[in-house]
Amino acid sequence: MDRDEVWHAIDAERLSLAGLFEDLSPAEWETRSLCAGWRVREVAAHLTLAHTGPGTALVAMLRAGGSFNRMIRDTALRQAALPVERYPQLLRAMVGSRRKAPGISDLEPLIDVLVHGQDVAVPLGRPRPMPVEPTVAAVRRVWPNLYPFRAERRLRGVRLVATDHPWTAGQGPVVEGPIGALLLLLTGRSAALAQLSGPGLPSLEGRLAPSP
Repeated sequence: MDRDEVWHAIDAERLSLAGLFEDLSPAEWETRSLCAGWRVREVAAHLTLAHTGPGTALVAMLRAGGSFNRMIRDTALRQAALPVERYPQLLRAMVGSRRKAPGISDLEPLIDVLVHGQDVAVPLGRPRPMPVEPTVAAVRRVWPNLYPFRAERRLRGVRLVATDHPWTAGQGPVVEGPIGALLLLLTGRSAALAQLSGPGLPSLEGRLAPSP
């Protein structure tokens, strides 16, 4: 995918998520997401922070004592105080912009919307198909060792095989499934295991821990 295609995919996912968020009930907003310690509400809040500028990010990092993960968590928790009606509005306002957080490539916002979309949809039982080509681009960015996932090190000893695309990586007993499930696996979501199969699958138990 070229840069224009990546940003078109990001816009499409943000619009789709905005529509999903507008359809959620009060109980669904309080549902635990696939991200450890986050409800659906915190995931939505986090997604609306994608345009955070360098000055704001620096202040947030200082408030978090220099910890990147704590900064991500704390900013989402603060943003989660907004009325839920604001989240679809904020996502739609991003469409057409290529602004992103400092120090990342164009593919990180794509990874964010694809994976966090599943973090919301899976526990809610909401169908949310992942478009194959954008998901492949995200997988290629995450593999082998994009921080904080470090997928190759975590998944060493298995061969990953997509069943809906020629992508494959790693060495060892096969773990196979849709490319979307493999993206969730690479980013540490244990919910991916239900969509995967193969002789290498039992060895993955205990290697996955969801993270924002």
